[in-house]
Amino acid sequence: MSASTDPTDSSNHPDRPSFDVAIIGAGAAGLATAIFTRRLNSHVRVALVDGARSPGAKILVSGGSRCNVTNVEVTEADFSGGRPAIVRRVLRALPVPQTLRFFQEIGVPLHEEPGGKLFPDSNRARDVLDGLMADARRAGVELRFGQRVTNICRVDSHFIVTTPGGDFTARAIVIATGGLSLPKTGSDGAGYEFARSFGHTIVPTTPALVPLVLDSQAGDVHRQLSGVALPVRLDVRVDDAIAARVAGSLLWTHFGVSGPAALDASRHWLRARRDGRGAGLTMSLAPAQRFEELDATFVEAGRTHPRAAVQRLLAKTVPASVASAILQVSGVPETRVLADWSRDERRLILHRMLEWPLHVLDSRGYNYAEVTAGGVALTEIDPATMQSRKCDGLYLIGEVLDVDGRIGGFNFQWAWSSARVAAAALASTLDAPE
Repeated sequence: MSASTDPTDSSNHPDRPSFDVAIIGAGAAGLATAIFTRRLNSHVRVALVDGARSPGAKILVSGGSRCNVTNVEVTEADFSGGRPAIVRRVLRALPVPQTLRFFQEIGVPLHEEPGGKLFPDSNRARDVLDGLMADARRAGVELRFGQRVTNICRVDSHFIVTTPGGDFTARAIVIATGGLSLPKTGSDGAGYEFARSFGHTIVPTTPALVPLVLDSQAGDVHRQLSGVALPVRLDVRVDDAIAARVAGSLLWTHFGVSGPAALDASRHWLRARRDGRGAGLTMSLAPAQRFEELDATFVEAGRTHPRAAVQRLLAKTVPASVASAILQVSGVPETRVLADWSRDERRLILHRMLEWPLHVLDSRGYNYAEVTAGGVALTEIDPATMQSRKCDGLYLIGEVLDVDGRIGGFNFQWAWSSARVAAAALASTLDAPE
């Protein structure tokens, strides 16, 4: 549909556009809300508004441009931020099987990959976005793209939405603007300011699912190992206690560490630092083994193969380049053989393998973060409707809320589920015309 840019007020001038609901933000959550609302009630007039002329950039870059739509199993345990009970209630509104059916209906069948990740069969994020856009048009959603919202205010029972091209009114507003992650896709935190203007509390934000930068002064092993990936377990230590344990693949890079394990650990380290608490990160290269077991294995290897190189023994557990790096940071010559391996050297290397300290300086920031941790306090939202407890007619969904999931499609599922809750409420409450 084409959109009028007449800035006149419909309360005084009948030619101003007027809608039952205006959804601000045409990302995953906004598109899904628009579609679900019109599917549930075709009489509800829905406008989907976005400052970008071609919205959905974050969908296009997600999952390596393949878009990890969801996961085969999603529970509240996969999320951090707001209360788990609230997250659980929202997720139940659109379980994963219903999500799969929805994408099948819009012509985007999904397939499972390791870790339960569900991707489009075409392996093209573009097909996900195109499917959502096409279904929004079929559903009769008015698409108002290239219209950045600069202000939202409530007057009596309506909201007035201001854009450079003119104002319009709506009976309800849905804030689906996302957070601060990947600002090149259009995320600028505007939703937080809109929510704050209506009295909402914003839990301070940090990047999440973001690569971590290591301190080169503590050693530049990460540069030497750049490009090497291996399975690890990362322990996030807060005030000397383990606050989170994350298992998965880690990728060494020229700046530090990335890969699923590092991304999942990042939010815990960054939140602790933001709160002024002592934050540390250690890595285990043999998470399935205890110190005593691995020590006994090494002692036995020294007894049966005394002339074998220590580096070759370590390379049975980790890549050869990592084995050499362990010896380097432990101060043990790479030419050392097991017969000449002292007890202190052996135990030093064991500690390095099981509790390798990673000296984190910072993250790579919002430019590289997949999601934002923090946002609108979840307790200020009614989980049965996603409506604000501060302002009637205002709904908040997706990443703008204080909910962030681990890597693997969980954040998209939060977008779909929270959209479904809001849509059901909108379709019901806006059924009767004013």
